[in-house]
Amino acid sequence: MEKHVRSLAKAISWRIVATLTTTLLVFVATGNLIISLGVGFWEFVLKIAVYYLHERVWNLLDFGRRKK
Repeated sequence: MEKHVRSLAKAISWRIVATLTTTLLVFVATGNLIISLGVGFWEFVLKIAVYYLHERVWNLLDFGRRKK
């Protein structure tokens, strides 16, 4: 089982990559840097919490793990 700090580190690193992608896509679609940064900020904050909870739930399941 992973420690909480590992799940948190994974969530943060993934969110950085995904948020940069979303921010860039919003900028390309709108041409507005302020809107792009705002969407990126809120996406980062909300989705990191959801991802962390998702990781913790999966950690409770034995699905796909080898028995010791």
